[in-house]
Amino acid sequence: MDLLLNVVGDKKISKEITISGSKSESNRLLILKKIFPEITIENLSDSDDSVHMQQALSTDEKLINIGHAGTAMRFLTSFFAVQKDREVVLTGSERMQNRPIQILVDALKELGAEITYEAKEGYPPIRIKGNKLIANKVQINGNVSSQYISSLLLIASKLEQGLTIELIGEITSVPYIKMTLSLLNQIGIKTTFQENIIQVLPIKRIEKQTVVVESDWSSASYFYSIIALSDIGSQIKLSAYKKNSLQGDSCLVEIYKHFGVETRFSNNTITLKKVKKTINSDLTIDLKNAPDIAQTIAVTCFAEGIACNLTGLHTLKIKETDRLLALHDELTKLGASINVTNESLHLSKSESIKPNVAIETYNDHRMAMAFAPLALRVPIQIKVAEVVTKSYQKFWDDMAQIGFNIKKI
Repeated sequence: MDLLLNVVGDKKISKEITISGSKSESNRLLILKKIFPEITIENLSDSDDSVHMQQALSTDEKLINIGHAGTAMRFLTSFFAVQKDREVVLTGSERMQNRPIQILVDALKELGAEITYEAKEGYPPIRIKGNKLIANKVQINGNVSSQYISSLLLIASKLEQGLTIELIGEITSVPYIKMTLSLLNQIGIKTTFQENIIQVLPIKRIEKQTVVVESDWSSASYFYSIIALSDIGSQIKLSAYKKNSLQGDSCLVEIYKHFGVETRFSNNTITLKKVKKTINSDLTIDLKNAPDIAQTIAVTCFAEGIACNLTGLHTLKIKETDRLLALHDELTKLGASINVTNESLHLSKSESIKPNVAIETYNDHRMAMAFAPLALRVPIQIKVAEVVTKSYQKFWDDMAQIGFNIKKI
């Protein structure tokens, strides 16, 4: 399904949107609930990724296909490694079979896991024979995807002696590691994180409890972009969000002040309001702790005609697509002057935007959603628009509610 988007007439917006629970929190809690049945989860994400996770955790089948769900692949690898006497083969889409998993597999093997590759060395599909992991210490590079580290942390408390992880070198995506640790603490598991050492203590059982999932800040980023591109006075109220969020992408609050967007917190909601024009100066940000919002920020900068330099993006090359290359190609089609490296993006100030350009989404939900706000400037086409369901089922319905004209083509 391809869509044509445009916004005509008044660009002053005033709407209220409810966003599904955070995919990141939901997927962590789904693993924890399977380990500790005492947990009840509310406001669970309705994303495809979380649906895949639930299906994988509930099936008795040997072959488990998680599609494009990278988080599920990583978290389930550790989970099934400790399911004694259970053997599974974890596989996924063609893209998933080209996303590396070796760093996590090597760490699990060091702890005693039995995992082999079914095809290409270092990549899914993988065969996992669940057993009791005896070792309680492991080393892993700190600059890898935080999901590898979180995957180990989620099973750590069920190991007989708990787990100590030594992070080697620079540590990136720290907020996602801290999110995992905070969720463990919230349900009663003791942890420490000092310098480069993380320790999780073992626990037999936890108290019966209900955990409410905060809405997804990554999903909120598209509304920040919309308000940034809207007329002064525009506002959108989003729920449910916390001022002291566990999610690294909550740094949006500070970043979008550059675009004249003010964030007001009240009763688990945030109101985004355009209070002044975008600051007419280059934007330079290190996004090593929040790489998932890089696409949204780059597109917002292009639309507002300001230059930006985004760094700390090395993990984007192994996401649903090579997001740096994808951003380069699609923004160039729109008239941007942009350069990317293996870990950064450099966008020059633009004077115009080419209309009616068809944006390829590369099986990447964030490509579709990050480019959608450009419809406030020019008509734009989004190819394979249904890809948004990976993280945000109602995205196009919410865009229509805001005032976007959406036509299937």
